[in-house]
Amino acid sequence: MTAPLSRLRPVTGRELHTAYLEELTRDEQAVLMSWLGFTGTFGLLRTITYSIRKGVGPFRNLSVGGAHLHHYMWGIGLLAGVGAIAVHGEDRRRKHPVVAGAYGTALALIVDEFALLLDLKDVYWAKEGRISVDIAVGLISSVGTALAGWPIVHRLIRNRRPR
Repeated sequence: MTAPLSRLRPVTGRELHTAYLEELTRDEQAVLMSWLGFTGTFGLLRTITYSIRKGVGPFRNLSVGGAHLHHYMWGIGLLAGVGAIAVHGEDRRRKHPVVAGAYGTALALIVDEFALLLDLKDVYWAKEGRISVDIAVGLISSVGTALAGWPIVHRLIRNRRPR
């Protein structure tokens, strides 16, 4: 019989880090960091853009000379930097967690404004499908992150079972 959830001890940062290092190969660590970068950035972008749209909070649109700077531009720039490391970097640097996280972050910055890129006009806030797209991408990113991190979760669960 398993212990009730209320009696389980919390996961420590050290335990999580050890599981990350011991349960995942270097390639799996890169995949997890990419998904975490994507999921975290996408969620943050949705929060910020909705707050800008509603006029709530400290964030505002960024414009230069009257032209709005969309965040896909920063994503393309970041992706170019990650690509340069991937093409010219040593294997140790290419698989570094920061590079993997930057890759996921760059993709989220681009994917979040994909409709704008396709239509080449600002239809970003059209009611047709915006919420469903947000939910779909959020769900896909969350499931991808969960699947990539499953070996860590499995170990943490296994470590809490009575022996």
